[in-house]
Amino acid sequence: MEIWNFPACSFFSDHHTHTIMPSLLSGRILHFPKLSATSSSESYSSKQVKFPKKISQNSATSVRPADSGSPLRKTHKLNLEVSPHRAVSAVRLMRIEFGGAFADLLNEQGKGSGDNEMGYVERTLGFRTRDLDDRDLRLVTEVVGGTIRWRRYLDHLILSLCHDERTFRSMEPLLVQILRIGFYEITKLDMPPYAVVDESVRLAKVALRPGAGNLVNGILRKLAVLKESDSLPAVEVDGDDRQQARGLATLYSHPVWMVRRWTKYFGQDTAIKLMAWNNSYPSFSLRANTGKGLTGADLVSRLKMLKVPHEPSLYLDDFVRLKTGMQNVIQAGLLKEGFCAVQDESAGLVVSIVDPQPGENIIDCCAAPGGKTLFMASRLNGQGKLFAVDINEGRLRILRETAKLHQVIDVISTIHSDLRTFSTDKVVEWDKVLLDAPCSGLGVLSKRADLRWNRRLEDMEQLKHLQDDLLDSASRLVKPGGVLIYSTCSIDPEENEERIEAFLLRHPEFYIDPVNKYVPENFVTNRGFYMSNPVKHELDGAFAARLVRSQ
Repeated sequence: MEIWNFPACSFFSDHHTHTIMPSLLSGRILHFPKLSATSSSESYSSKQVKFPKKISQNSATSVRPADSGSPLRKTHKLNLEVSPHRAVSAVRLMRIEFGGAFADLLNEQGKGSGDNEMGYVERTLGFRTRDLDDRDLRLVTEVVGGTIRWRRYLDHLILSLCHDERTFRSMEPLLVQILRIGFYEITKLDMPPYAVVDESVRLAKVALRPGAGNLVNGILRKLAVLKESDSLPAVEVDGDDRQQARGLATLYSHPVWMVRRWTKYFGQDTAIKLMAWNNSYPSFSLRANTGKGLTGADLVSRLKMLKVPHEPSLYLDDFVRLKTGMQNVIQAGLLKEGFCAVQDESAGLVVSIVDPQPGENIIDCCAAPGGKTLFMASRLNGQGKLFAVDINEGRLRILRETAKLHQVIDVISTIHSDLRTFSTDKVVEWDKVLLDAPCSGLGVLSKRADLRWNRRLEDMEQLKHLQDDLLDSASRLVKPGGVLIYSTCSIDPEENEERIEAFLLRHPEFYIDPVNKYVPENFVTNRGFYMSNPVKHELDGAFAARLVRSQ
């Protein structure tokens, strides 16, 4: 499952952000290394950083025979001794940390992802291994996601065994990734240490140099001995609040600022449970495409045929939960055929709060790539109109293509525009306005393994200003008696409840419509807002408020 890094100026990226099919995703996360609240929409798009390609000294070249009728071309050597999952994992981790790539491999409709990943290995390391099979792909997904989740803790272990911080800090990035993978496989996956050591050493020697292999050999052997004797380097969690936060951040592998923030808002016990949830293997939900007349029962029948373990949603008809087997779903073509969509129940419940009714005119202010848009369109049953606004024309095109696949295109009109400009220029007023706003994504860290390391404390203050601006813009589109729904995929009070309270002070013409009529009571806060909590509900974290404009 590869994660999409959408430009921040779009205000929109669905929080699972699988490239399984871009338009099928749900939730919003904003990636922006630098952001000014007063910037134009184009000025805070995320930047992709390219890291230099390393040409291995072990790469070999060969020339096609002149009489073959083909032009001369170079080909890199094939190395059948290096583990393919290990080479791909190391290079992908490099791309994630230095090149703006993402964590997972359930991508590209399940086809061609192995070839693409091996292509990156060849261009980066100078050689190919054998092709990846389905088991290799699943293992890469597990190793890459797990290594990223546990990065801070793994680095603590590596540093402890180096006995010299300078040695660790001076390691080449590829060498660090090889060690992290080895440490993760031994400490968290309980793989046979001898196999991990042997394969890691081989990769280091081929991709770097013999001395690197010797260093990997020594450190991983130390780790294996400590693991066997149950004496891994401990993490101290004591002292004052700041020291405890640092210890917990290392033990549960999160940034210190997140630990301190969650402890402040939720208490230490809940903060620990949140981190444990984020470090667990994520589950996924599928939504049957009712736009094609399909039901949850139809989806369950197909999953049974594929022998994919599943269980029905506790909260939503036509939703099914999966813990494993997503590759089988992809390869069977269920997503590519529009039979179903990947959508977390927390996002589906936001659509329940919008409560689309046939005949209504609805606008999705931050629409692409379209997870909630498509679900709302299916609820209109071909009657009414749904306008999808996005600043990114390419993703609107993807949304339209997927809407055709899902057979809901008849009720969808796309609008390529910056919401702030659009709301100023247009006088049209809609029955319902959904603002699924850009946010920190702190509710979806179990699926977004890399996000915890990309998010900064400074982002939170900048995001609040952007969310306020977008709320003001969206409010101008609501007709008297109409409804404004504000939602995020965050659990942070400053992005959620506090934004609504500040909005109501600026806009006394709006009042809260409690959501208990639309979602189960255990999702409703004291103020009548919707909140899904990963610890309480075992879903992605999300928030929504339903506001009505006075007549």
